[in-house]
Amino acid sequence: MDSDDDFMSGHSSGDEDFGLEVESDDGSLGDDFDEDEPDVGFSQKDLKPAKKAYEVDYKIYSPSEIQAHQDKQIGEVSAVLGQPAEATAILLRHLRWNKERLIDLYMDRPEHVLEEAGLGPNTTTNPQTRVIKGFACDICCEDSPGLESYALRCGHRYCVDCYRQYLAQKIKDEGEAARIQCPTAGCNRIVDSKTLDLLVASDLKNRYQVLLTRTYVDDKEHLKWCPAPNCEYAVDCVIKRKELDKIVPTVCCACKHRFCFGCTLNDHQPAACSLVKMWVKKCEDDSETANWINANTKECPKCSSTIEKNGGCNHMTCRKCKYEFCWICMGLWSEHGTSWYNCNRFEEKSGSDGRDAQARSRQSLERYLHYYNRYANHEQSAKLDKDLYQKTQKKMMNLQTASGMSWIEVQFLDTASHALQLCRQTLKWTYAFAYYLQRNNFTEIFEQNQKDLEMAVENLSEMFEKPTTELADLRVDILDKTSYCNKRRVILLDDTAQNLKDGEWKFNVDISSKA
Repeated sequence: MDSDDDFMSGHSSGDEDFGLEVESDDGSLGDDFDEDEPDVGFSQKDLKPAKKAYEVDYKIYSPSEIQAHQDKQIGEVSAVLGQPAEATAILLRHLRWNKERLIDLYMDRPEHVLEEAGLGPNTTTNPQTRVIKGFACDICCEDSPGLESYALRCGHRYCVDCYRQYLAQKIKDEGEAARIQCPTAGCNRIVDSKTLDLLVASDLKNRYQVLLTRTYVDDKEHLKWCPAPNCEYAVDCVIKRKELDKIVPTVCCACKHRFCFGCTLNDHQPAACSLVKMWVKKCEDDSETANWINANTKECPKCSSTIEKNGGCNHMTCRKCKYEFCWICMGLWSEHGTSWYNCNRFEEKSGSDGRDAQARSRQSLERYLHYYNRYANHEQSAKLDKDLYQKTQKKMMNLQTASGMSWIEVQFLDTASHALQLCRQTLKWTYAFAYYLQRNNFTEIFEQNQKDLEMAVENLSEMFEKPTTELADLRVDILDKTSYCNKRRVILLDDTAQNLKDGEWKFNVDISSKA
């Protein structure tokens, strides 16, 4: 979208109506866009559906809207400080667009603030190139008559060609815009937009503006770019870092990409960001070797270190704690005497304890594999569903031709495919969530909701894969099952999110977010 009217907002439910405006009662970016809306006689709260426990309010902005908001802030602060727009922009970027703090600091110590921001006392001089007799550029050593030169207010002067090359390198190669300093080492004077307009080509001016917009978004605590490739939209969501152990702030961009605003990873409801981080690391560390470990290793009965048997002898010595034990029965080796080959101390206490430790370790590994295998299965199934959907476009055309249905009528396959991928994404993360979950009175409800959703998804997936000739007769059944899957997903997420907010879930790890 290109116009400034392309403002969108919604709940993170996955079925967002981007025409619905959701009011913001924070100090977020969207406030300035709502001021001139007509009073239609009733509150926008009357238009909003009830928000689910797993939903958060957010707004989506195009680059043109972000630029308009920057310009508005610059204009407001410029009028208060009495500084030109280009200097005010540098001041605001220096203080990360905190205009209240900037005004307070400037009113107390204006010279100090200007110096710290890289401006110096005189901010009103119009930039211009000059020809100075006897001037020699310190970069290229050129000193020909009529050589054009340029200097910021700091007075460090270079020829125009060298200055242009320097700015081009900063913008094009280094991606810098907001804090481009004077070429002289140790000088903190900032190059303003007027200087850029004077010295660089139009294509670099456009790149410069894009980089400034990116800096603006990066400086805003509640504003983030959509992480989808080639997406140009930003999302505004007022979620504090310390709240991330109580809520999973999933948003859906205008490009339809769903991601967590807290960590910018793909949608991982119902698992909190800290759980996701721990789970992903565990999978990277453990999953590739888990099966091999299960088949080829045992744990030291004393320190539980994983040990591989690298010879035929059953006399094992742990490299970590030097404990000596029998590979067969896990008993203390000194108790075996000369009968190691019979391993006849099977019922000895030390051997029993070793076997208990071994059993606990194996049980821990089996528990992890239980959740990981189901997590990985849904991840793989989601990929297969996506591949199937890509083939379904042709199937939809064939169905339209064979059955006489309209293109609108065959869209039920598109709806079903979307539901399958969304539900599998949710199911995938329920297993990561469940791995860290301690059992309590709410766990059985969670597992039943998980089971109901999983069964519904498998039934829908089976119908979705039927031959084209059978799809027309299954249209109503597929629509019903799609609706049921979506409802079961909502029930699971809503119940889980509410218990997370209420602190009802107990975990076997610390999930608290560091503020």
